[in-house]
Amino acid sequence: MKKILKEIYPYIIIVIVVVLIRTFIVTPILVSGKSMFPNLSGGELMILNKFSNKIERYDIVVVSSPEEDHIIKRVYGLPGDRILCKDNTIYINNKKIEDKYGYGTTEDFDLIKLGKDEYFVLGDNRTISKDSRMIGPVKKENIKGTTSLVIYPFNKIGFVK
Repeated sequence: MKKILKEIYPYIIIVIVVVLIRTFIVTPILVSGKSMFPNLSGGELMILNKFSNKIERYDIVVVSSPEEDHIIKRVYGLPGDRILCKDNTIYINNKKIEDKYGYGTTEDFDLIKLGKDEYFVLGDNRTISKDSRMIGPVKKENIKGTTSLVIYPFNKIGFVK
């Protein structure tokens, strides 16, 4: 019996390590839909970094959603920011930003003041994305992590910004 345990011991350790890594550090995440087009497409498989402590403007995040398992969006507003859109132009803290990720027209929305643990997220494909314009600011506790690495399909492997 000791011999068998000694032989399977390394495999048990490997399984435990893989489960811990997947549970607490990184896990695969599937992009669904077209809300992040043209930067991401439905069916792409990405790596979700659950260990990311700091969320920065324009990071791609995975958010828990009551209607879906998750949604993938881009962070525009950070805690304490004031954000609005007028005439297809986004203003953050009264400053016009160059929206290099937005595709399509961003419909106007009134000024939103973010709380200390709130983020404003937008899909890159503004015409169809269900994001903070509809669901409101996202609390930090509902952000599962950040993602920027596509691992499938193989011809799209690489980092996305």
